[in-house]
Amino acid sequence: MAEFRTTRELLGLNEERLAALLGMSRATLHRRKKTGHLDRAESDRLVRFVRLFSRAATALGGADGARSWLVSPAVAFHGECPLDFANTEIGAREVEALLGRLQHGVFS
Repeated sequence: MAEFRTTRELLGLNEERLAALLGMSRATLHRRKKTGHLDRAESDRLVRFVRLFSRAATALGGADGARSWLVSPAVAFHGECPLDFANTEIGAREVEALLGRLQHGVFS
């Protein structure tokens, strides 16, 4: 669960919010804390969010801009915040594509 804590701090989220993004209920979060391990799907999502954070930090000039952008509603994602939109790999790729356009000054 060290990765969970590190990612939570990196993204500036509370435990419940990150757990929800990973598809975990409060009870599951409690169980994961006891065992100290995430399941495969939760780990995949965690890695996805770290990847998006890294890409956002590069595109937006740093960690603070990335944190703010990832949790703010975006018109490009029909009002969803990028982290919510990235709940699937396909959604995450769309978020990455938008970050690439932003980084290179392509308006869309």
